[in-house]
Amino acid sequence: MTKEDQQLLEDIYQRAYEYEAKYGACPQAVLAALQDFFEGIDDQVIKAVHAFSGGGALSGEGTCGALVGGLAAISSYYGRERSEFGQKTAARKKNFSYAGQLQQKFNKAFSGTTCRQVQESVLGRSFNMWDREDYQKFEEAGGHKDKCTNVSGQVARWTAEILLEKGIEPKR
Repeated sequence: MTKEDQQLLEDIYQRAYEYEAKYGACPQAVLAALQDFFEGIDDQVIKAVHAFSGGGALSGEGTCGALVGGLAAISSYYGRERSEFGQKTAARKKNFSYAGQLQQKFNKAFSGTTCRQVQESVLGRSFNMWDREDYQKFEEAGGHKDKCTNVSGQVARWTAEILLEKGIEPKR
C-alpha cells in the first residue's frame, strides 16, 4: 500500500469519526465519509440506512449501524441490481465475498456484530438508547466521544481498504 493510500485511509477514518461525533447515526457517518472520498455512493443510500442506527431503530438488537454502513458501501459497487433478480451474476458473488471480509474483520475486532455486542465490547455494557438516563450514561461513557466514533472510523477504513484492494479508485 502506498503512502498516499495510507493517508487516504487515515483521512477516511477521521472523517467518519468526526461525522459520528458531530451528527450520530453511525451507518450514515460511515457512508458519508466514504462518499467524500469515493464516487458511486448515492445520497439515497445514505438516507436509506438512517433507521439502522443503534442496531436498528436504536434497539441495540440488530447489526451495528456502522457495519451496516460499510456493507451498504460495498453493495453500492457490487450489489445486485433489481434487473438482475433471479440471475447469478459475478458481482453478486463478489458482493458477498467482500462484505464477508468486512463482517469477519468487524466480528473479530468487536466480539460480535450486533450493536449490543459492540457496546459491551467498547463500553463495557449495553445501553438503552430510548431511556434518557441510560442514553446520558452512554454519552458519559464516551459513546459519541471516542467509542462508537472509533467503531465508525474503523469500519470506514476497513471498507475503504477493501474497495482499494478491489480496484475502486478514490477521488484524487
